[in-house]
Amino acid sequence: MSVPDRLSDALYGAGWSTVKRLPEPVAQRLGRTIADLAWKKRGKGVLRLEANYARVVPGATPERLAELSRKGMRSYLRYWMESFRLPAWSPERIRAGFDPKDVHHLTGGLDAGKGVILALPHLANWDLAGAWVTTELRTPFTTVAERLKPETLYDRFVAYREGLGMEVLPHSGGSAFGTLARRLRDGGLVCLVADRDLSSSGVEVDFFGEKARMPAGPALLAQHTGALLLPVTLWYDGSPVMRGRVHPPIEVPESGTRAEKASVMTQALADAFATGIAEHPEDWHMLQRLWLADLDPVKGPS
Repeated sequence: MSVPDRLSDALYGAGWSTVKRLPEPVAQRLGRTIADLAWKKRGKGVLRLEANYARVVPGATPERLAELSRKGMRSYLRYWMESFRLPAWSPERIRAGFDPKDVHHLTGGLDAGKGVILALPHLANWDLAGAWVTTELRTPFTTVAERLKPETLYDRFVAYREGLGMEVLPHSGGSAFGTLARRLRDGGLVCLVADRDLSSSGVEVDFFGEKARMPAGPALLAQHTGALLLPVTLWYDGSPVMRGRVHPPIEVPESGTRAEKASVMTQALADAFATGIAEHPEDWHMLQRLWLADLDPVKGPS
């Protein structure tokens, strides 16, 4: 393992072992302090965040973008502080930490015996939303995780999410789709973060007036299994409670090829994501390139 890989693994390990033991107000202050320091350094992640916000908030002045990126980094570090602490949270704390609207779209589908796919963008804390589902609704689910380097760091993330009641499949390897489809046919729940294509072969969508690619998996799974496809958006409102909304189902078009149907459905997902991101841009943690105009045509997403 290289020195940078060992350092990354050690830092994340320290986060999970140390931050979860801190009193909550102390962890919150630590997160804000780290966020502000990172923001002041004006590194490539902060600059990319501002460039992405410029698409989301057209016409924003440089001062407005800087304000948004500072809030965005604070939101991002809130996500990490909460995630490091989630394994130590009681069931009562998890239940109280998330207040979603229109959950009937999810529970109704599950009660009807249909599989359900929840598709989310990188808004607020998707891990907390998942922990709420397994705790409050007592519903396990399956998700997919990007295979991180070093392998020990990926193993930490898998163990962390499995400890919250999730079944985690690796994004690479090619077998995830079949396993997800089986879970859905059995009436199960699948949750996927779906606003960034990691394969460079996703569906092209119009996103805030420019072209981007998003993964076809959620739409193809819905077609393949008959499961409900539900967009979900999340946000913080300045309180200790995260808010969220389960959007109405995205229907499978009655006509068209499989690819054409996937294109229409993925665009509908992108539109739902855009609604939530436009309302709470500072909670969209997209520190990577997303739009096609920004991507290296050889390397793809980075």
